[in-house]
Amino acid sequence: MHQILGAVEELAAELKPAPLTLFLGGDNAITRPLVNAQSKDSKRVGLITFDAHHDVRTLDLGPSNGAPVRGLIEEDGLPGPNVAQIGIHSFANSAGYRSFCEEEGVTVLTVGDIEQRGIGSVVEDALTVLTVKCDVIYVDVDIDVLDRAHAPACPGARPGGMSIRDLAEGVRRCARHPKVTAMDFVEVDAEADRDGLTLDAMAHLLLSAVAGYAER
Repeated sequence: MHQILGAVEELAAELKPAPLTLFLGGDNAITRPLVNAQSKDSKRVGLITFDAHHDVRTLDLGPSNGAPVRGLIEEDGLPGPNVAQIGIHSFANSAGYRSFCEEEGVTVLTVGDIEQRGIGSVVEDALTVLTVKCDVIYVDVDIDVLDRAHAPACPGARPGGMSIRDLAEGVRRCARHPKVTAMDFVEVDAEADRDGLTLDAMAHLLLSAVAGYAER
């Protein structure tokens, strides 16, 4: 896995500079090398995740799709306060993972926060905080942040997740921000999809990113 992720980072770093690059993946493990490819100075990189999970599993068995955020913080030097997580599901994470995020200074915004404050307010606050301290911002869109009804091909999706409308609006707002340099869309098992429902949702999110970029 280390070799694969190293190759991903190398390939991403060699891409021609662009205002916004969209990465379409499968496994959320690719987020870590793609974030690292954005800058040699990790302290100037911000990370926004749309995810039901904190993705801070221990690294005892090496990198995985459940540990990119922990790997970035513990091994790659990304400061915890440079991370904002949006859409965290109340019943999809252990207390230990939440404690790790709190101890590291990660901003955690749950589905409940979105419902109370609105997706626009939540995303704009996250972007504002990271803009002050970061030169570039990377956005990780884990499709399992959606309610299970909208994403049956996401193994980690659960009832009570985000709506497609809210996630699309969050993606659009991020893509139109000038400091957002790259976004990934991950964790879809196409072979497990039902009636193309999850792939349609992903396509909608990709188009939302394009629409957001067009508003710059």
